Amino acid sequence: MRSETTTLHADLAIIGTGLSGMSAALFAVNRGLSTVLIGSGSPMNFASGLMDLMGVWPSSKEWDDPWAGIARVRKEIPGHPYATISDDSINQAFTELIAFLKVQGLDYRRSARRNVNIITSLGTIKKSYLVPATMWNGMLAFENQSPSLIVDFSGMKLFSACQIASTLSEQWPGLSSVRLEFPNTSHLEEVYPEHLARALDVPENRKRLADLLRPHLKTHAYVGFPAVLGTSAPGETVSELEALLERPVFEIPTPPVSVPGIRLHQALIRGFEKHERLHFVPDMAKKVTSLSGKGFSVTAGNDGRRCHVRSQGVLLCTGRFLGRGLIAERAGIREALLGLPVTQPESRQMWHHSTLFHPKGHPVNRAGILVDPLFRPLMQSSAPYAEQLHAAGSILAHSDWTRMKCGSGVAVATAHAAVTAFDQGM
Repeated sequence: MRSETTTLHADLAIIGTGLSGMSAALFAVNRGLSTVLIGSGSPMNFASGLMDLMGVWPSSKEWDDPWAGIARVRKEIPGHPYATISDDSINQAFTELIAFLKVQGLDYRRSARRNVNIITSLGTIKKSYLVPATMWNGMLAFENQSPSLIVDFSGMKLFSACQIASTLSEQWPGLSSVRLEFPNTSHLEEVYPEHLARALDVPENRKRLADLLRPHLKTHAYVGFPAVLGTSAPGETVSELEALLERPVFEIPTPPVSVPGIRLHQALIRGFEKHERLHFVPDMAKKVTSLSGKGFSVTAGNDGRRCHVRSQGVLLCTGRFLGRGLIAERAGIREALLGLPVTQPESRQMWHHSTLFHPKGHPVNRAGILVDPLFRPLMQSSAPYAEQLHAAGSILAHSDWTRMKCGSGVAVATAHAAVTAFDQGM
């Protein structure tokens, strides 16, 4: 088999295509940096589309004001990624991301000082900071206790309108449910969210769905659907359904694979295609070499297709175990590309508590690499590994983001801080 080798040159090589890596690519090109984004696949397809800033700390303390939650985390966890980032910088990062997504036709909304309550597919209420515009009416309907109808579809797994209405019956008495057979799916045993979303990109299918639903509308002021209302232009789908049904419509997040996550990923990719300063390498990074003060060499791909990137700086957004930024082995946890020191429990036996839902969380979830205030990874000596090596996102230590509900906030804010530090240090 003939091999193909490409060599690229850039100011900054970003490794990882999750939310942190893709946000970093946005921040880099907005600052005029020539950028190479390296990564295969994206975990955003599994994301709900919601972006949490700070939801829970400590234990079960939920925060209506995420900024107050962050302030407490800074005091109690000085090594947390938020500890050296100001509120203004975090806000600036989200503002920049929201503006970019809006240009790509994907609208997000937030309340300046508070988390909002969003319905989940389990019939619970989740606090989140940045919400797809297609879900915003659900927050309003819940806050106002408006009589609402939740819709699901025959053959769609892991989403039950009846369960949602039943679970929320005490908190939201005016909630009811209906199950419909989605147009042209009667021959299918199972239907998938992404297939329904693509079908609803077609105006005729929206009209047919509205015709099926209309007889079930009574005094309902809102209608909620699983998050399948179109792929590339969900706002258009929602607007047309609202006109056809003559009432506000909203989406409810679904379990993975998530259409809002796919929308987010596709919107970022669409925007990147317009930037001449950004080159995307759709392969896994295999090796990073520091060139003794003369930048870095990054190798990506395999024997059949290999890419060499020469860059002044590298930003690691490789994630934790799922993204293979961290590798769990019997002897401990290691960082995959450079062998950076990993802050972790002393032994594997200390990774987890004996109870699954321990109020303090599991120590392994706080494992990661330590960085200085410029988000440069530190060696055991507490000196930076290299002047222009930075890291961002979930690979950072002291952030139990799944339990604290701060994953997206850490991803976006640290990407912004790391890119800013690199840009100022050039």
